[in-house]
Amino acid sequence: MRTLGARVDADTLARVRTAVGSLVEPSLRHRLDELGMVGDVSAVRGGVRVVVHLPSTALPGQDRLRDAVRAAARVDGVGSVDVEVEPMSDSGRMDVARTLKAAPGLNTLGSRTRVYAVASGKGGVGKSVVTANLAAALAAAGQRVGVIDADVWGYSVPQLFGVREAPVALKGVMLPVRAHDVSLMSVGFFVDDAQPVVWRGPMLHKALEQFVGDVYWGELDVLLLDLPPGTGDVPMSLIELLPDVQLLLVTTPQAAVAAVAGRVAAMATDSRVPVAGVVENMSSISCDGCGAETPLFDGDAGASLAGSLGVPLLGRVPVDRELTRCADAGVPAVLEQPGSPAAVELSRVAATLPSHEPTLAGRSLPLFVSSESS
Repeated sequence: MRTLGARVDADTLARVRTAVGSLVEPSLRHRLDELGMVGDVSAVRGGVRVVVHLPSTALPGQDRLRDAVRAAARVDGVGSVDVEVEPMSDSGRMDVARTLKAAPGLNTLGSRTRVYAVASGKGGVGKSVVTANLAAALAAAGQRVGVIDADVWGYSVPQLFGVREAPVALKGVMLPVRAHDVSLMSVGFFVDDAQPVVWRGPMLHKALEQFVGDVYWGELDVLLLDLPPGTGDVPMSLIELLPDVQLLLVTTPQAAVAAVAGRVAAMATDSRVPVAGVVENMSSISCDGCGAETPLFDGDAGASLAGSLGVPLLGRVPVDRELTRCADAGVPAVLEQPGSPAAVELSRVAATLPSHEPTLAGRSLPLFVSSESS
């Protein structure tokens, strides 16, 4: 007959609490003890019982969290581990929200996040596909990446990343939706696909303000903004909200398309927003059989636009069947078909994105009140 072990002592329980508390919650990116998620840790015959308080029952990855807690709790002297998950109290959820709100934001002084606004003059040039694949390529290279789908009327990020779920809301803080190791926020997560978004200036600005300030992004390395085409309210709002933004222009080889993209660049210049470079999309058609590339349009407008702006032509992305198939399937081609011509070029562009040092312009500087008399 199996003999049950003795109860663990108080010192062992303290070590269990410390080990479990040091775990980092993947979505909230804080230690469990910082978030008040570690509840009762008690001894049972031959092992321990650990209670974890969840700030939201919709928090993703709960099974993985249970496994991580179970593994961490097996310190020396502990046999079996029983993990129980309980909803957090209302006051506890409020404390978690305060902790997240106190974390550095995208427009906080000292933030090292590189912000690229992917823009075009006209719609239909593949701007969103470029954005999605750049984000996925950067994330695959180990960077912490976020995407704001700022094309409110023509949002496509949910489709391109193959995710359809509402963000987790926690006392005034939203958690971005995660897909393919990229943090995402889009109006498409809040409305039905068949429902048109009929918003005007003030509503657009408020939505973008919430996407920047009320979403817990954590410490990102790169944030990509998928802008609507043209020079309307949305680009101007984001320039105000994110003073360190750089413009990434997407055009086709057509002169007419590049000319309109040039107007977007002029708007950026007037607003003192640097242009990081130009990506020429649909430069050619790749042959599935022989691998040859045939120009899709006459002209070399991408290079001409980059030259006139004094910025690099970052890449020429061909049209290939795998790029469009992956977009329809909701998986970035750089992950699903990394060897396809378009994916190779987009990965190269992601690896060579230029950067610039953040400035203090447009930022709110902290004020300190000194108690010393003058």
